[in-house]
Amino acid sequence: MSRPPLSLVLITQDAASHLPTCLASVPFADEILVVDSGSRDETRDIAGRHGARVLHQQWLGYGPQKRFAVEQAHHDWVLCLDADEALSPTLQRSIQQELSKPRFLAYRFARQNRFMGRWLRHGEGYPDWQLRLFHRQHAQWRTDPIHEGVETHTQIGSLKGDLLHESAQDLASYLAKQNRYTTLQAERLLAAGKCPGTARLVLSPLLRFFKFYILRLGFLDGTPGLVHILIGCFNSFSKYAKAREGRDQDPGSRANNPS
Repeated sequence: MSRPPLSLVLITQDAASHLPTCLASVPFADEILVVDSGSRDETRDIAGRHGARVLHQQWLGYGPQKRFAVEQAHHDWVLCLDADEALSPTLQRSIQQELSKPRFLAYRFARQNRFMGRWLRHGEGYPDWQLRLFHRQHAQWRTDPIHEGVETHTQIGSLKGDLLHESAQDLASYLAKQNRYTTLQAERLLAAGKCPGTARLVLSPLLRFFKFYILRLGFLDGTPGLVHILIGCFNSFSKYAKAREGRDQDPGSRANNPS
């Protein structure tokens, strides 16, 4: 099928364990671009063996790093994946068919997260919609340092199939990652002059549990589903607690927001 050329774009650091599966799931990419921020494992070698163009860029933050990577691509149509993600066969077909005659300039698809050995199908773990396929003249990554996302003013299409996400190699590494994220979230709140009151500190985790474990049927994912949402609830508590700690350590900030 005739279609516009497509660049597969990734940012990496020490991603050797997942990268081969990710790259192999997009055999139709016309270009593979890997922007690495200093891997000490075989990431760069693996990327090279798959025909990727590998660039080095010191870490800029999640959003800025991905925006930089998209800007280096040779083609305007880009598919942005993380190294621990891969396209399902259904999603592979959907992308190729859609690009043969694009109806939109940006597309999203469901992400299915593997956690504690189980593919989550409910709660926060699914469908976890992701906008990752777009024409870069009409969409681009936000420059947020965390929870980065693609912003666009054009209509967004949805594709069949799942983006398969290996959430973490083990629970310890997943918890370490969440700890880093909540620290960045707290810093972002403080930089914006926001600090939660006690009510939000207490209620946010409870409301999150009710929404995703009860209303969105997270309990159907068994023990992994329960652990996943409990960690998410603790993240809600942790980012606000860290923000309160940061405010209390800054006398000027505390004077402006005494709650």
